[in-house]
Amino acid sequence: MNETIRKRKSIRKYSKTPLDEETLAKVREKLETLTPLFPEIRYTVTIADKTKGLFTQGSGASSYLVFRSENKDGAYENIGFIGQQMDLWFSENGLGSYWLGMAKPSEDGDLSYVISMVFGNPEEPLHRSLTDFKRKPLSEISDGNDSRLEAARLAPSGINAQGWYFSALNGKIRCYRKKPGFIASEKLGQIDMGIALWHIASETEKFRFTKESGVPERKGFIYTGTVG
Repeated sequence: MNETIRKRKSIRKYSKTPLDEETLAKVREKLETLTPLFPEIRYTVTIADKTKGLFTQGSGASSYLVFRSENKDGAYENIGFIGQQMDLWFSENGLGSYWLGMAKPSEDGDLSYVISMVFGNPEEPLHRSLTDFKRKPLSEISDGNDSRLEAARLAPSGINAQGWYFSALNGKIRCYRKKPGFIASEKLGQIDMGIALWHIASETEKFRFTKESGVPERKGFIYTGTVG
């Protein structure tokens, strides 16, 4: 498994010293290399030095990614897929990050705002061991045998809800997300699915994500697509 997936964690405490321009330039370079889940959906990722909303300013961080997208089916999954590439890249390169579900951009953009991610120099341990992960066992979120399911299990999700179900058979993984409820929102559930899909993609030599017809339903879940 991708070593970063095995040790990444969401960082909540950051140095108050702003990132230097060389580091920010590397972040911008990485943003130009991201692989979308759905290439036909337009999106933007910009760097900001502040956001609005709850739980955004107390961490001490001074840098944020702001994700925007056109409104199309699959837009939120696409942003989750793209954003998790940055989350893992930050962890690989000595920077902390975490998804901000309740933040808002401080400036307007041409596309609709989706979500933000804080990043910066950590003031707490950047990585953790596998035993420190608080995750559901595979038996609760999947059936079948596929080594990639463990990478999906370790993916981050809103309030650590892990609102997914994966059904593996004959080299394919059918992906379901939990129907929205009182706590879980439709938007965050779709972003979370995109995040988990990037973890699966990281373990897949030739990643393909398509919609099948005649897929069995799962009570309480919505079929999202199948990884080939």
